[in-house]
Amino acid sequence: MKLTILVDNQAAPGLLAEHGLAVWIEADGQRILFDTGAGQALVPNAGELGIDLASADHIVLSHGHHDHTGGLAAALGLAPRARVWLHSDVFRPRWGSLPDRPAHANGLPDASRAALSAATVTYVSGPLRITDHLGLTGPVPRLTDFEDTGGRFFVDPDAQLPDPITDDQALWLTTDRGLVVVLGCAHAGLVNTLRWALEVSGAERLRAVVGGCHLLAADAERLAATRRALDAWSPDLLIACHCSGEVAAGWGQPGGAGCVVELAT
Repeated sequence: MKLTILVDNQAAPGLLAEHGLAVWIEADGQRILFDTGAGQALVPNAGELGIDLASADHIVLSHGHHDHTGGLAAALGLAPRARVWLHSDVFRPRWGSLPDRPAHANGLPDASRAALSAATVTYVSGPLRITDHLGLTGPVPRLTDFEDTGGRFFVDPDAQLPDPITDDQALWLTTDRGLVVVLGCAHAGLVNTLRWALEVSGAERLRAVVGGCHLLAADAERLAATRRALDAWSPDLLIACHCSGEVAAGWGQPGGAGCVVELAT
């Protein structure tokens, strides 16, 4: 099993960094592009890293924000036969808001929407397996009392109607040594997501976590509760990147575009 971070907010020398995430996964005989970044870094970084995007069997979208779907048109242009896995709410209009600026559209870009109209799409409404050892969580039950979507997200341009980001999902892979979970942003909450991934996969142990944890704006209470849960699971590997924030990123190993993880299955 091999995971290569293609797009992240940080990047190794010679690679482009952008606010976004994309991970290339080679496992169980499949090549999977998990998210596509914001759109500028995916193709050049893949080229620099020797990743042939045209060989993708699957493209998985963790949710519909532009920083995860912006490179989709380019990816499908190279791999038109790749099956795309997504929740139907990927298509809903979305806005983000910050205290010092008006709401801004942050949903699926028009080019990505158009590319999907000609793609082979499987809609994910619940947990499913892509192969015997690899699957998707589908929408994640939100059971903790300390986790939320991690920011000011809305479904209207006036920023009045909160966006629950119901399309948020993660990818999991089973190995003899435990479960590997790849996250987009974990808007459903990192702890909620990992608990659900363990339940739907049937795995007993959490081995590795890679991706965005959306703890950038988390308060001390949420960070402490999240850290306690991670300590209890005690994964061998944590690479918290993209939207995770410095505190969470410091809990594990450094990531960034160009980071490669190889794990025995």
